[in-house]
Amino acid sequence: MEIERKFLVKDLPILHNYSHKDIVQGYLSFNPEIRIRKANDTCYLTTKGEGTLSREEKEIIIKFTTFSSLLNLVKGRLIYKTRYLIPLTNSLTAELDIYQKDLEGLCTVEVEFLNLEDAQNFVPPAWFSKEITEDKQYRNKNLASNANINSLLSPQTRTLHK
Repeated sequence: MEIERKFLVKDLPILHNYSHKDIVQGYLSFNPEIRIRKANDTCYLTTKGEGTLSREEKEIIIKFTTFSSLLNLVKGRLIYKTRYLIPLTNSLTAELDIYQKDLEGLCTVEVEFLNLEDAQNFVPPAWFSKEITEDKQYRNKNLASNANINSLLSPQTRTLHK
């Protein structure tokens, strides 16, 4: 079970001190949600259930050759992003995604929790902005399938990571 809250980003922290992953992901199916992802040198096949704050997620590691051959089956756009792992209080980690290519200008941050109580009691740091956990237009599967994403890319968001 994955329990996470997702936010837009108001101000980027200084990033050079944090580890990061370069991610490419695509969707083999939007419903049910099945995606492939390459994060640095590791590739995954993932299925996700319905829900927003809490939902089922199953992930397996696949070979790069499998990932490459499945790229031909991707529906919609590929998503390119850099994910920074930023430690927070209470042993939590902020996963800051800075999107590239078609989604350049979009920055989101997610925090995963061990239980619903911790998720509900979480107080976001000042650099987080509007919560979008329940806003399905920001889900990666919708970003991959939505041809018109300009409404999600505000002028403020476009200048965050320049």
